[in-house]
This record gives sequence, C-alpha cells and structure tokens, in this order.
Amino acid sequence: MKLVGRHLLLLALLLLAALSPAHAGVANAPGANLEVSLITYGPGETYWERFGHDAIELRDTVSGEAFNFNYGVFDFSEKNFFVNFARGRMHYLMDAGPSTQDESYYVDAGRSVTRQRLALTAEQSAALRDYLLWNLRPENAGYAYDYYVDNCTTRVRDALDKALGGVLATSLKAHAGGMTYRQQTVRLMSAQPWLALLLDLGLGPYADQPLNAWQESFLPEVLQAQLREVRVDDGHGALHLLVRDEQLVSPNRLQAPPAAAPDLRLPLALAGLLLAGLFVLARRGWPTGYALLGTLYLLAAGAVGLLLLVLWTLTTHHSAWANANLMLFNPLAFVLLPTLWRARRGLAASRFIDGVIALQLLACMVAVLLHLLPGIVQQNQPWLLFALPCWLMLAWSLRRHRR
Repeated sequence: MKLVGRHLLLLALLLLAALSPAHAGVANAPGANLEVSLITYGPGETYWERFGHDAIELRDTVSGEAFNFNYGVFDFSEKNFFVNFARGRMHYLMDAGPSTQDESYYVDAGRSVTRQRLALTAEQSAALRDYLLWNLRPENAGYAYDYYVDNCTTRVRDALDKALGGVLATSLKAHAGGMTYRQQTVRLMSAQPWLALLLDLGLGPYADQPLNAWQESFLPEVLQAQLREVRVDDGHGALHLLVRDEQLVSPNRLQAPPAAAPDLRLPLALAGLLLAGLFVLARRGWPTGYALLGTLYLLAAGAVGLLLLVLWTLTTHHSAWANANLMLFNPLAFVLLPTLWRARRGLAASRFIDGVIALQLLACMVAVLLHLLPGIVQQNQPWLLFALPCWLMLAWSLRRHRR
C-alpha cells in the first residue's frame, strides 16, 4: 500500500488520450491489443505493508504503454485519519500509475514483484479496462476499507471476477481455504511479535470462522496462488488455465513470512506460569515487590479489558466483536488494586472483594466453557493458558488471610 495518490492526474491523461485518435494507448486501444496481468508485491517491513500488495496491469501491446491500477491508497494527513482508523472507518482510494514507476518503487524496497499474464478474451480485456477507468473517476475512487472483506486485494479480485463473468468466484468458492483470518494475520505479523500478540488478543470469534478459497484471497500471495488453478472458457467451448505465464520480475530481498502461523500456546502458557510463580515467591518474601508486580498485571488486565470493550461497542471493527478474552481481562481488575496493597501489609480482603475475586474466577471458567462448546469458537487457548494461573495465584494471595 502506498501513501501518495495521483489518480486525478492520471484520469486527466487517460481521458485526453481517449479523445485523441492520434494517441494509441491503454485508454483507447481495442481489447485485442490489451494485455492483462496481475502484479503481486511481497510483504514489506512496515506493519501496514506486512499483508503485501497487488495491482492490475493493463498494457497496450502496440504502443507499449502500461499502467498499474491498485486500490491501496490512504493518506495520514486526511482529516481525522487516526480517529477514523480507531473507529474502523478507514477511507481508501483507487490509484493508477505507469507500471515501470510502480515496479521501481517495490524493487528498490526489496519486495518481490511477480507478473501473471492472464488469458482474457478481447471483450473481457476491454470490459475490464472500461470498468477500471470508471472506477478511477474521483466520485468512484473511494471506498470504506475492511482488512478482511473489502481491501486492496479483494477489490482487484472482484474487478477480475466482474470481467470474467463471475467465473473466479464460482471456482474459488467451491474450494476450502487453508487458514483462518486469525492464522493468516498472526503469520504475517510474526516479524513484529508484540504486534502479532496484540492482534491475536484483540481478534474475536469472527477471525476463527472456516474460510473458502474466495474469502482467503483477501491476501495478495493467496490470490496469486489460487489464480494458477483457475480454468476459464476460451470463447470456443474449451477450458484453459487463466494464468498464461508467470514471471518473477524481482526477487524478495526481505525476510519472508513463515509458511504457518506460530503456535502461541506454549510461550504464553510458560509466561503465565512464570508470572504466577513470581506472585507466590514475592508474596512470601518481598511484599512490596508482590504489590508492584500485581499492580502491573491488574493495570494491564483492566486496560486490555477496556480496549476490548471499546472495540466491541464503539467501533465497526467487527473482527473484534464478542471477544471472549473479555472474560480474562476486564475492568474488574481495577477494583482489586487497593486490596493488593492492603495485602502487602497483611490485611485481609473484604467480603466485597471476595465477591469480586469469585466473580473474576467464574468469568475465567465461563471463558473455558465457551472455548469447549461445539461449533465455531474463538481460538483463544494461548490467552486462557496465560491468564488462568495468574488469576488463581492472585486470588490465593489476596484471600490467604481470610479466616
């Protein structure tokens, strides 16, 4: 995804070309002269580049003119950009530019560039060109971005499917996907471990639904792989592969994402046991350290709970709704802070706090039961394994003076 837009300038140039018969190019070439390719760019180093990117290239085989059309433009300087981003109301734009210019940008960044020439008929190529030029108009270029169901790759996929008469959707929906939204997200973000952990913590059950190949093609590299298997009618009743040929224009020079999502269960289980053990040791030998350590945990648990609650109730990030991790981390943690420091001086928890502790332990048990239910459940085992020992040890330490 890029931060600069030039679609208005390009639109003017293309319209000028269309009005000028002397200028042969993409805008007015007959469909038989148009070569259509899917250009796929590998993941970048910055977090918003980790999903990769792609574009549709239209090339006039007579004049040699070639433009890339992509749907990944956003602008940090846009009014209320960060507020809208936090609320899940992200405004993206379609863009286009000379193919060589786009390729140079990604080659210089060390990201792979792959071109797949597609076997579209002359009529399909012309229809795709006309649709992309229509979509490039200022009144049509913007759209409401969604990470999983309406992003720069799903827009490219949908434009190709429209030109192919729905063949792409029919083919891909008939096959199961390989991973869930959660698995793909954690896999691609694993180069930034803390960001991968936060995203896994913030994703709700929506991210764990089984996907078909069409849904999983929200990622450029997945769409690239899926197109290799699609067959289309050549216009004479025979089927042939959609991808005519594939060329690696520039190899990847960055660290490639792993093939599978990392398993977070063991690391978080060990972290939870370690933290719980520290609670016990500090409670016995270093009361002040115990209070400080417990304070950090309770503040983090309460803050995470508030964030998850806000994501569910005040934003359109539907992938974060109904998050079962709210049972493990919630604002009840703030209520326990004064009692933690009272326990440092050997004072027992009040009966009210006993009730709060019991309520929190009950919430943990509900989270476990929700996870064990049949059907589509949230895959939050890592956080269950982390939180349960911590809450059990905190409950024990806060109630140990109750007679």
